[in-house]
Amino acid sequence: MGERIIDRLNDVARQGNIEDVYGLIQENVMLLEEIDKLPFVDTPLHVAASAGGPQHIRFAIEMMRLKPSFARKPDLNGYSPIHLALQGGHTQMVRRLLQVDGDLVRVKGKEGRTPLHDVAAAAATEQRLALMDKFLSDCPNSIEDVTIQNQTALHIALLENKKLDAFKRLVKWLRKNKSENAREILNRQDGEGNTVLHVAVSKNETEAVRELLNCGVNLNARNLEGHTAQDILQERSQVNNSEIRDMLCYAGVLSCSCLFLPYVNCYEYRLRKPIVLFYERSRILRNTVLFVERLRLLIETAREGSRISNDDRNALLVVAALLITITYQVVLSPPGGLWQDEERSSISPGPAQEPASEIAHYAGTAILDSTGLQVSFDKVAMINYFTFTLSAIMTFLLLPSGYISALFRMALVQLWVSYYYSWGVIIEETWSAWHNCLYVTGLCFGLVFLVFFGRLFCGGRIKSLNLHWILSFVYAYLMLKTVTRST
Repeated sequence: MGERIIDRLNDVARQGNIEDVYGLIQENVMLLEEIDKLPFVDTPLHVAASAGGPQHIRFAIEMMRLKPSFARKPDLNGYSPIHLALQGGHTQMVRRLLQVDGDLVRVKGKEGRTPLHDVAAAAATEQRLALMDKFLSDCPNSIEDVTIQNQTALHIALLENKKLDAFKRLVKWLRKNKSENAREILNRQDGEGNTVLHVAVSKNETEAVRELLNCGVNLNARNLEGHTAQDILQERSQVNNSEIRDMLCYAGVLSCSCLFLPYVNCYEYRLRKPIVLFYERSRILRNTVLFVERLRLLIETAREGSRISNDDRNALLVVAALLITITYQVVLSPPGGLWQDEERSSISPGPAQEPASEIAHYAGTAILDSTGLQVSFDKVAMINYFTFTLSAIMTFLLLPSGYISALFRMALVQLWVSYYYSWGVIIEETWSAWHNCLYVTGLCFGLVFLVFFGRLFCGGRIKSLNLHWILSFVYAYLMLKTVTRST
């Protein structure tokens, strides 16, 4: 194929003349096929996309209809037509190309950059931000694409864009539309092991750090140098950003040196952090924040120690919910049923006394609890209480972070309180019964503590042992002891 005819075709593309294209095709019907065989070439679509005028838009759409593969072919510089249209600022050209093929958002150019990466790096006007929204709307999975440096659009928006509008919009879109793997994308590390939080701290972007901390990112992720976001902040001694420092301390971000300490000391260190610096005005508010922070750190520590995947956690939540439902049903319909009336039993009076009576049972109490099977019923009650409490604690820990989950945790606590007092209604309230309930509650918390924290405290000393078997024997022994105490 002669270079002269290619030059003529590109001249036609610069003019946006569709009729002349067909004239050249009549001269050589294999013209477009021969161009398509070249791995790197400036196709007529590249030329039209670079021009970006109204006539060029019509030309580009016609060329995509004739040869769709041109839309993904790189030119001699490694760019596809949509990359060239973006670089030229031809927004309408980009939109029309996406109308023909929405997956063009994921076409990779030089250094593995997609159009989403390019617009995230340069989006400063509302028009460009709206274009980025269209990219995400047409191809939501494009947010997962990374460059050859393993950088996401979030990394690029922080590193290359002078404004935070694009970054904030990406984070907002992730939280709204990509909740199933938003955390994975937010915690993705680039070629140097830096997460978006590392980049935000290194760029001294206070607003970006605040956005990320509100998203529940991995606070103590380490890059390839072993540094956390706290370490990066400490290295930037020339930049005194007390607001970022206070936010990191409040969130519980640790330095690398603390991560290598025994976990007990590390946890205590985190609690000694000045997490109440923002709340100096009110002692009550400071104590409240400290309690919430301790609780949040405890849940985070449990998750990090257990290393449960999202799929496993979802399965465990389903099982826990089923156990809670089944065990609560026992309270509503205990074995043997509930008395529907109140009965009084007569007491033999003395010679000069009138006949007396006392209440044998109350309406709404368990039938078996007032018969000769009371001991067996107490055993069933304790086992059921143990199962419900343990399932409720596990559900509390396995729920994801966030404000919505906090509401569910509050509801879960209220459900446990309701369950606790429901047993007090249907069984005879004695000191022994309440003592056993408290004993079982402590037993449940102890087992959860062993499961989640035992490996952290014992380190490698129990790696060769089957922890599950050990806990099973401990559970059997303590449960047997509990049942014995209830007799």
